[in-house]
Amino acid sequence: MTPALVIGGGPAGLMAADALLSAGHAVTLAEAKPSLGRKLLMAGKSGLNLTKDGEPFERFLAAYGEAAPALRPLLEAFGPTQVRAWAAGLGQETFAGSTGRVFPFAMKASPLLRAWLARLDGMGLERHTRWRWQGWGGTACLFDTPEGARRVTPAVTVLALGGASWARLGSDGAWAGYFAAQGLPVAPFRPANAGLCVDWSEHMRPHFGAPLKNVAFQAGDLSSRGEAVISARGLEGGGLYPLSPALRESAALSVDLLPDTDPATLEKRLARPRGKLSLANHLRRAVKLAPAARALLMECARPLPQEPRALAALLKALPVPHAGLRPMDEAISTAGGVPFAALDETLMLTGRPGTFCAGEMLDWEAPTGGYLLTGCLATGLRAGQGAAGYLAGT
Repeated sequence: MTPALVIGGGPAGLMAADALLSAGHAVTLAEAKPSLGRKLLMAGKSGLNLTKDGEPFERFLAAYGEAAPALRPLLEAFGPTQVRAWAAGLGQETFAGSTGRVFPFAMKASPLLRAWLARLDGMGLERHTRWRWQGWGGTACLFDTPEGARRVTPAVTVLALGGASWARLGSDGAWAGYFAAQGLPVAPFRPANAGLCVDWSEHMRPHFGAPLKNVAFQAGDLSSRGEAVISARGLEGGGLYPLSPALRESAALSVDLLPDTDPATLEKRLARPRGKLSLANHLRRAVKLAPAARALLMECARPLPQEPRALAALLKALPVPHAGLRPMDEAISTAGGVPFAALDETLMLTGRPGTFCAGEMLDWEAPTGGYLLTGCLATGLRAGQGAAGYLAGT
C-alpha cells in the first residue's frame, strides 16, 4: 500500500506533498500533464505575484469574500509573512511593490518551481506525469497512464485537482463527475477573475489595447480600484476581477473615471469657459481626462450632457453596458467545487475518510494580486498536515 498519494502537481498539491514529506511520510505524486506547475509557470510569465503584504489581516481576509470564515484559520497559519519566508527558504527572496503585491526578485515562477522540486526530490518524492486520475474503484485510485491503466491504493490521498478553467494547463473540472458518482457534493463551477464582454461600436476600435488607469469600478455591493484594458471583446484586468461575483450575476457596472477628484471640484472645473474648445478637449484640459477614459465616456454616454453638474456625475459613475463575463475556460480561476461543509477542519472529506482536498477545487474564490496563490498554498499545507495527522492516528 502507498502511504500517501497526492493527485495534482500545482501549488496546492506540491505544498501538500511538502507537508507530508516533512512529517516523514513517503509520498507519490501524480500529475495528468507532462510537467508540474504548468498554470503557475503561465501565471508567472508577467511576474509571479506570490502574495499581498502590508495590509491589516482583516482587510487581506476580506478579499476571500464568503469563504473568509472557512479560510481564516488556514491563512492565519500561512499568510503573507509565511509565504515570503517559505520563498526565502527556497532561495527566492521577495520584494513588495508600492501596492503591497509581493514578487520574487527573479520575477518569474521557474526558478522558484525548480528549487521547490529539487527540495521535494531530495526528500524522496516519487512523482509521475501523464497519470490522469479516473476516479475510484473501491479503496483504489484509478489512473490512465502511458503504461496503461493503474490502480493505487494509498493510506491517505490529497486531491489538488484545480478548478474548471484553463483546461489546456490541466484544470478542466472533469473530477467533478467522479465525485458525483460517489455521491460527494460539488457546487457548480462559475467563472472568476474573468474579462467582461462588451459590444463596442467602431468608435472604440482605435483604443483596443489601451489601458484604463487609475479608475474605480462598482458592481452591486462590490467595488475595486485598479486598471483594466480595453480589448476587442470588452474589458479585462485586475481592476475588474474582484467584481466577478457580482458581474456573473448580471450586476450593472459603473466606472469612476476620476476617483481622486470629488464631484464638486469636477463641477467647478467643468464650469470654466471653454471658448471654441470641443467638449472632448475641454475634458482633457479641465479635468485631465486620459484618452482611453474619454473614449469610454463617449462610447457609453453619447450624447454627453452639457451641464457641468450632470457631466461631473457621469464622470464619477459612468454606466458601462455589458453582456457578462467571458467563458469559463478563459477565466483565470473558478468559483464552485467542493463545499467547505463537506470537509472537516483538516480539509478531509467527511464522506470519504482519508481523502483530503486542497487548492482551487475547493468552493472559494479570490481576486488576483496574490490572494489566489496564497489561498492555494495555505489550503495545500492544511490538507497535507491533515493527511499526515491521519497517518499518525491523531
